[in-house]
Amino acid sequence: MRSIIYHYHLFKNAGTSFDDTLISNFPDSLWVTKEFPSDKSENYSQQVDWVNEMKDAVCFSSHSANFPVVSISGVDVLPVIFMRHPIDRIVSAYSFEQKQGGESFGSTLARNTDLKGYIEVRWAIKNDRQCKNFHVDKFSKMFPRSEGSEIVRAKRAVDSLPFVGDVGFYSESLDRLSVLLNDRGFSGIELRNVEKNVSRASKSIEEKMDDLRKVVGDEFYLKLVEENSLDLELYEYMQKRCGYIS
Repeated sequence: MRSIIYHYHLFKNAGTSFDDTLISNFPDSLWVTKEFPSDKSENYSQQVDWVNEMKDAVCFSSHSANFPVVSISGVDVLPVIFMRHPIDRIVSAYSFEQKQGGESFGSTLARNTDLKGYIEVRWAIKNDRQCKNFHVDKFSKMFPRSEGSEIVRAKRAVDSLPFVGDVGFYSESLDRLSVLLNDRGFSGIELRNVEKNVSRASKSIEEKMDDLRKVVGDEFYLKLVEENSLDLELYEYMQKRCGYIS
């Protein structure tokens, strides 16, 4: 049985830091990355083809690979994904895109407006989930729409996954994953806490939210929380389900 690690690299969820520690353990062609189209069937089928084609690779990482987890005969797939406090992730995304340069829509928008403007524009774009229940959208894809609402399917995904990391408990997440990797036959793995693409000072979530209120005002902050209420619900559910909080 071939065993692989499959990293669902969600934007601004410590994915670059995690990929860096994977690469240190699996150098050269053992770690590979690729992006996929948004079409559901093509997204999945191309993921399967990728795993089958890259026979020597052990670690797979993608920003655009969607759930469900690929199922391939003869391949034991260990899916790895991280979550982050939803509001903190949005602010981090804005800060990162404002500084990164380039001509992508997000970076261009961030350089030409403030945080409130960035969020409002993304809210106004149909099907843009960057600032509205981002995690629920990603996790709910694990199961067909016929099997419940987005939040129901997203929680079910959390229940079904062998590992969900928490950016707020990153070192603890790596410790837990190290144990799981060892149990799955990946011996001698050293997962280091290396920070990459960190765009904001390290503060507690409470301090960050207080700072955010001062920047955007109480009214907008409450709307931001409302627009991401399902994500906040899912994040708390994950933290309790995975034992990060009691």
